[in-house]
Amino acid sequence: MKKIRLPLVALILCLILTLCGCLDTADINASNSIVSYSSSNATTDISSVEDEKLGTDDNLSSQTRPSNTDNIPAYSNKPYVVLNGNKPSFTKDMLVTKSYESYSSLDALNRCSVAVACIGKDIMPTEDRGSIGQVKPSGWQTVKYDIVDGKYLYNRCHLIGYQLTGENANTKNLITGTRYLNVEGMLPFENMVADYIKETDNHVIYRITPIFKGNNLVASGVQMEGYSVEDNGDGLCFNVYCYNVQPGIEIDYATGKSWLKGASSVSSGVSSATSSATASITSTPSSKISYILNTSSKKIHYPSCVSAKKIKDENRGEYSGTNLKSLLGQGYTYCGNCFR
Repeated sequence: MKKIRLPLVALILCLILTLCGCLDTADINASNSIVSYSSSNATTDISSVEDEKLGTDDNLSSQTRPSNTDNIPAYSNKPYVVLNGNKPSFTKDMLVTKSYESYSSLDALNRCSVAVACIGKDIMPTEDRGSIGQVKPSGWQTVKYDIVDGKYLYNRCHLIGYQLTGENANTKNLITGTRYLNVEGMLPFENMVADYIKETDNHVIYRITPIFKGNNLVASGVQMEGYSVEDNGDGLCFNVYCYNVQPGIEIDYATGKSWLKGASSVSSGVSSATSSATASITSTPSSKISYILNTSSKKIHYPSCVSAKKIKDENRGEYSGTNLKSLLGQGYTYCGNCFR
């Protein structure tokens, strides 16, 4: 009798098990799926993406909804922490191989929100970055400390780094971020994505979500998610939260004011005092400050604010002090023009 080849036996066995309900046909398809790609014409069978490499949030209805970040641990001397087992919360329909980039509109406080892109070589920059100094993101303060690399506490941090999409002075893509966040937190992941794409010519789904608490003008940190499409996450797969902190510096995230740890500061953190020998600050010194209130729109303004000068007399109020918590408790929010 003619011998039956082993592969044929295995196939027959699989069919028998399937008919008996012991093996799902999806398992057979998954085991036989082969992902192939070639240079810029790379394609992939999205249906064969391995679910275990992605988050379990199946309710994502758009590309701008981040995964849960409610239980982020406190900063513990590390620039970032892994979220959700390092699995990004992308849905399968997001895993495309056509490059694009999308940025959310600024909110009522002029704060950035989610930025998402499918990054490929075709949208990466081919020239040096232009000037972005004219942009003042929410909470922006020009402040220098000797203990900070490069002196300046804050950088204009790109949500999606310039090296990935070539965005210059895009206000929807720039937040007030510490030097530590920019260099120690975000840059290693940006470099990793850029190097991977250049080496493979593949695409990476990339989402950055700045996390603001309440009406704070400075983000507490950013969530970074990345997933390489053509190889089903084998090349890149991460979900991390990078802390917007600076070792040795205290930050009032409501306004962007800052001071050296151990130095005197006001209880509300609206303004701060630092030693002139170790820091130079172009913001208001820590003393009582006068503010103009719009009792109708519930906005807090600096007296020099253009918007404050347009307030009608019947809606105009004044406040002098260093603690704005009571006003915030009454529903007031910071003006997006003067608190930038």
